Amino acid sequence: MWATLGRCWKNEHRLFAKLEKCSFHVTEVEFLGFMLTPRGVHMDTRKVEATLRWPSPTSIIGVQSVLGFANFYRCFIPQLSQIVHPITSLLKKNKKFLLSAEAELAFQELKQAFTSAPILRHPRPDLPYVVETDASSIAMGAVFRKRTLRRDSFIL
Repeated sequence: MWATLGRCWKNEHRLFAKLEKCSFHVTEVEFLGFMLTPRGVHMDTRKVEATLRWPSPTSIIGVQSVLGFANFYRCFIPQLSQIVHPITSLLKKNKKFLLSAEAELAFQELKQAFTSAPILRHPRPDLPYVVETDASSIAMGAVFRKRTLRRDSFIL
Protein backbone atom coordinates (compact mmCIF):
# COMPACT_ATOMS: atom_id res chain seq x y z
CA MET A 1 0.00 0.00 0.00
CA TRP A 2 2.72 2.48 0.96
CA ALA A 3 4.64 1.62 -2.19
CA THR A 4 1.57 2.45 -4.29
CA LEU A 5 1.03 5.76 -2.50
CA GLY A 6 4.71 6.55 -2.94
CA ARG A 7 4.51 5.93 -6.70
CA CYS A 8 1.48 8.27 -6.93
CA TRP A 9 3.46 11.04 -5.26
CA LYS A 10 6.65 10.53 -7.27
CA ASN A 11 5.07 10.58 -10.72
CA GLU A 12 4.85 13.77 -12.75
CA HIS A 13 1.24 14.41 -11.64
CA ARG A 14 2.21 14.84 -7.99
CA LEU A 15 -0.89 13.05 -6.69
CA PHE A 16 -1.31 12.70 -2.94
CA ALA A 17 -3.80 11.32 -0.44
CA LYS A 18 -5.05 12.84 2.79
CA LEU A 19 -4.56 9.79 5.01
CA GLU A 20 -7.24 10.73 7.57
CA LYS A 21 -9.79 10.55 4.74
CA CYS A 22 -8.57 7.16 3.50
CA SER A 23 -9.67 3.65 4.44
CA PHE A 24 -7.48 0.62 3.84
CA HIS A 25 -8.21 -3.11 4.05
CA VAL A 26 -11.99 -2.71 4.42
CA THR A 27 -14.75 -4.72 2.75
CA GLU A 28 -17.37 -1.97 2.72
CA VAL A 29 -16.94 1.66 1.65
CA GLU A 30 -19.43 4.52 1.69
CA PHE A 31 -19.10 6.64 -1.43
CA LEU A 32 -21.44 9.47 -2.42
CA GLY A 33 -24.50 7.95 -0.73
CA PHE A 34 -23.79 4.41 -1.89
CA MET A 35 -22.28 1.45 -0.07
CA LEU A 36 -19.74 -0.48 -2.14
CA THR A 37 -19.16 -4.09 -1.11
CA PRO A 38 -17.74 -7.22 -2.74
CA ARG A 39 -21.35 -8.31 -3.48
CA GLY A 40 -22.23 -5.06 -5.26
CA VAL A 41 -23.62 -1.57 -4.68
CA HIS A 42 -26.53 -0.72 -2.39
CA MET A 43 -28.15 2.30 -0.80
CA ASP A 44 -26.63 3.74 2.36
CA THR A 45 -28.58 2.10 5.21
CA ARG A 46 -28.61 5.35 7.22
CA LYS A 47 -30.43 7.09 4.37
CA VAL A 48 -32.89 4.21 4.03
CA GLU A 49 -33.68 4.37 7.76
CA ALA A 50 -34.19 8.13 7.47
CA THR A 51 -36.78 7.64 4.70
CA LEU A 52 -38.94 5.62 7.06
CA ARG A 53 -39.30 8.67 9.31
CA TRP A 54 -40.24 11.04 6.47
CA PRO A 55 -43.52 12.84 7.04
CA SER A 56 -45.85 13.23 4.08
CA PRO A 57 -44.97 16.30 2.01
CA THR A 58 -47.03 19.38 2.87
CA SER A 59 -45.77 21.75 0.19
CA ILE A 60 -44.34 21.93 -3.31
CA ILE A 61 -40.84 22.18 -1.82
CA GLY A 62 -41.46 18.99 0.18
CA VAL A 63 -42.58 17.19 -2.97
CA GLN A 64 -39.49 18.41 -4.83
CA SER A 65 -37.26 17.13 -2.02
CA VAL A 66 -38.88 13.69 -2.10
CA LEU A 67 -38.64 13.48 -5.89
CA GLY A 68 -35.01 14.64 -5.86
CA PHE A 69 -34.05 11.98 -3.33
CA ALA A 70 -35.96 9.32 -5.28
CA ASN A 71 -34.28 10.39 -8.51
CA PHE A 72 -30.83 10.06 -6.91
CA TYR A 73 -31.54 6.41 -6.04
CA ARG A 74 -33.62 5.67 -9.17
CA CYS A 75 -31.36 2.78 -10.24
CA PHE A 76 -32.49 0.81 -7.16
CA ILE A 77 -36.25 1.22 -7.60
CA PRO A 78 -37.96 -0.62 -10.45
CA GLN A 79 -40.90 1.23 -12.02
CA LEU A 80 -39.94 4.46 -10.21
CA SER A 81 -41.65 6.78 -12.69
CA GLN A 82 -44.93 4.89 -12.32
CA ILE A 83 -44.70 4.93 -8.52
CA VAL A 84 -44.06 8.68 -8.32
CA HIS A 85 -46.52 9.77 -11.02
CA PRO A 86 -49.25 10.75 -8.52
CA ILE A 87 -46.65 12.68 -6.50
CA THR A 88 -45.27 14.39 -9.61
CA SER A 89 -48.77 15.53 -10.58
CA LEU A 90 -48.77 17.70 -7.42
CA LEU A 91 -46.24 19.96 -9.16
CA LYS A 92 -48.63 21.19 -11.85
CA LYS A 93 -48.66 24.96 -12.18
CA ASN A 94 -51.74 27.07 -11.35
CA LYS A 95 -53.06 24.34 -9.09
CA LYS A 96 -53.42 24.61 -5.32
CA PHE A 97 -51.31 22.09 -3.41
CA LEU A 98 -53.46 19.28 -2.04
CA LEU A 99 -52.01 15.91 -1.11
CA SER A 100 -54.56 13.50 -2.54
CA ALA A 101 -55.16 10.00 -1.19
CA GLU A 102 -53.57 8.63 -4.37
CA ALA A 103 -50.44 10.76 -3.83
CA GLU A 104 -50.25 9.73 -0.17
CA LEU A 105 -50.48 6.07 -1.18
CA ALA A 106 -47.73 6.61 -3.77
CA PHE A 107 -45.57 8.30 -1.13
CA GLN A 108 -45.95 5.32 1.22
CA GLU A 109 -45.22 2.93 -1.66
CA LEU A 110 -42.08 4.91 -2.47
CA LYS A 111 -40.87 4.69 1.14
CA GLN A 112 -41.44 0.93 1.04
CA ALA A 113 -39.52 0.69 -2.25
CA PHE A 114 -36.50 2.34 -0.60
CA THR A 115 -36.47 -0.26 2.18
CA SER A 116 -36.66 -3.20 -0.22
CA ALA A 117 -34.17 -1.92 -2.80
CA PRO A 118 -31.96 -4.60 -4.36
CA ILE A 119 -28.18 -4.82 -4.26
CA LEU A 120 -26.76 -3.95 -7.66
CA ARG A 121 -24.10 -6.48 -8.58
CA HIS A 122 -20.79 -5.60 -10.17
CA PRO A 123 -20.83 -6.23 -13.94
CA ARG A 124 -18.61 -8.74 -15.69
CA PRO A 125 -17.17 -7.27 -18.89
CA ASP A 126 -16.80 -10.70 -20.50
CA LEU A 127 -20.60 -11.30 -20.58
CA PRO A 128 -23.11 -9.54 -22.92
CA TYR A 129 -25.26 -6.52 -22.04
CA VAL A 130 -28.93 -6.05 -23.00
CA VAL A 131 -30.84 -2.74 -23.23
CA GLU A 132 -34.63 -2.95 -22.72
CA THR A 133 -36.91 0.03 -23.33
CA ASP A 134 -40.59 0.68 -22.67
CA ALA A 135 -43.00 3.59 -22.78
CA SER A 136 -46.58 4.39 -21.81
CA SER A 137 -48.76 7.48 -21.87
CA ILE A 138 -47.30 8.65 -18.53
CA ALA A 139 -43.74 7.34 -18.45
CA MET A 140 -40.84 6.02 -20.47
CA GLY A 141 -37.71 4.25 -19.41
CA ALA A 142 -34.86 1.95 -20.22
CA VAL A 143 -33.12 -0.82 -18.35
CA PHE A 144 -29.50 -1.78 -18.86
CA ARG A 145 -29.20 -5.49 -18.05
CA LYS A 146 -26.19 -7.72 -17.70
CA ARG A 147 -26.26 -11.45 -18.37
CA THR A 148 -24.88 -13.84 -15.76
CA LEU A 149 -23.27 -17.22 -16.15
CA ARG A 150 -26.62 -18.89 -15.30
CA ARG A 151 -28.17 -17.12 -18.37
CA ASP A 152 -30.43 -14.94 -16.22
CA SER A 153 -29.86 -11.19 -16.06
CA PHE A 154 -29.79 -8.39 -13.57
CA ILE A 155 -30.26 -4.65 -13.81
CA LEU A 156 -27.25 -2.34 -13.82
